[in-house]
Amino acid sequence: MERDIQIKEIAKLFLKLGFIGFGGPAAHIAMMQQEVVVKKKWMSEQHFLDLLGATNLIPGPNSTEMAIHIGYDKGSWKGLIVAGLCFILPAVFITGIFAWLYQQYGQLPEVQPFIYGIKPAIIAIIIGAVFPLAKKSVKSTFLAVVGILVLVLSLFGISEIYLMFGAGLLAMGLYSIQSKRNTLQSFIPLAFLQIAQSPLLSETNTKLFWIFLKIGAILYGSGYVLFAFLDTELVATGLLTRQQLMDAIAVGQFTPGPVFSSVTFIGYQINGLSGAVISTIAIFLPSFILVALLNPLMKKMRQSKGLSIFLDAVNVASVAIIVAICLTMGKETITDWRTILIAMISAIVVFKFKKINSAFVVIGGALLGYLFNLI
Repeated sequence: MERDIQIKEIAKLFLKLGFIGFGGPAAHIAMMQQEVVVKKKWMSEQHFLDLLGATNLIPGPNSTEMAIHIGYDKGSWKGLIVAGLCFILPAVFITGIFAWLYQQYGQLPEVQPFIYGIKPAIIAIIIGAVFPLAKKSVKSTFLAVVGILVLVLSLFGISEIYLMFGAGLLAMGLYSIQSKRNTLQSFIPLAFLQIAQSPLLSETNTKLFWIFLKIGAILYGSGYVLFAFLDTELVATGLLTRQQLMDAIAVGQFTPGPVFSSVTFIGYQINGLSGAVISTIAIFLPSFILVALLNPLMKKMRQSKGLSIFLDAVNVASVAIIVAICLTMGKETITDWRTILIAMISAIVVFKFKKINSAFVVIGGALLGYLFNLI
């Protein structure tokens, strides 16, 4: 009975986050931190940081994998599946509606005034969440230096995966020198999942499945990296036009939830409803598998001194990268008195009224953006 209540709580939380999760992975993770650490106290700040570091070490959509990690921690295998699906499905559903409208009418609805206000509000939410994470992750002067170095390199465009592993390996290397013994431990390679082609799949859907399964299994980085992959895999091969890809990017930006849900839109344009379903399953499937393999190893990593130091460095690098994303978003988003005002109001709400749900901050930003566009 208690486990069933936990599963219901997981479903309720991640459905809500799936519907209000605007702003990309950094914003999603900020909202999760507020919900599961500050409000619900499902886990400690340190464990949340460990999971954040772990998501950055594996390919796939970070915020989706974070949701799956939290679900596994709270509700084991059922929680893993429920959290992942509840976070993904709202975005997939909304994107599917846009995909149908786009195919019917050849254009997307006008939502820019609302997004104009949502983005500055999202920045305030990220800052509110990253502040306690930064305090917790910077455990020493060395880690502070690592964090600053990663922040600067990230702003210069260095790939986040190089920064993550670089920070971790640097920390382990210094620990090895200091302790005068080799603490490097072997990593268990992750097995690839082989999926037999189903006779029910059409040739187009089979091709879509393998393309998106491959992308989901190897892609590191932001949604923009995803679209670069899609340009190579779909536009260059003639399955999708560049205009359709650009419109898919737009949908990914103004719908809530993981940006990977834009493949639902793409799959629908290429082969209708079946194409949308196949594409969506394929791109998210590796995340469920990778988290299921990695999560049970987290406590063992913490128990090992060498791997614990590696994880601490990865954690501080993760926080630094989120700060870099926030700074970049701020530079692109907060450009006039309206966005400055929205950001300031949102920041006051986030820091002064911590019990207020982040959903209301997002909704408030959207309404202010719409009203300011009428002026």
